[in-house]
Amino acid sequence: MEHQTIIETFGNRLRVRICGLLVQEGKILLIKHTNLGEGGYLWSPPGGGLHFGESITNCLQREFLEETGLQVQMKQFLFVYEFLEPPLHAIELFFEVEQIGGALNLGKDPEMSQESQILQEIAWVDYNFLKQENPQCVHWAIQQAENIENLLQFRGCLCKNSFKGK
Repeated sequence: MEHQTIIETFGNRLRVRICGLLVQEGKILLIKHTNLGEGGYLWSPPGGGLHFGESITNCLQREFLEETGLQVQMKQFLFVYEFLEPPLHAIELFFEVEQIGGALNLGKDPEMSQESQILQEIAWVDYNFLKQENPQCVHWAIQQAENIENLLQFRGCLCKNSFKGK
């Protein structure tokens, strides 16, 4: 899938995305998206666009099931991340979640055609791996944490131009 298709599908509008951080046995569940980010791919947590009339809880559960095959429930709200690099603009709400069912498998993005799928790989990832990965290939909010415990302690609004924390 070309970058232009991503812009046509998601660009020139504000998107509200709901994302979940699922941690088990010291690893975080991430999805490798192809053709995103400056490195050609991007590791980011499961999540996606909130539909008009859909609750945040239902969106998070739907996105996890579509992308991972897992059933989850929210544990707590963590932080907001704003991605603003025109023509793309997203507000992402991050929640800590726990698995309550399902079996892990890489799903599909229903907003994309079969030949334009961007979900490439799903993995339980150790933070040491993320620290060795090209920073442009890891979701910016995840890069800011020293470790998983630190990530789960983030609160407030994380924005590239104003974030001061680690």
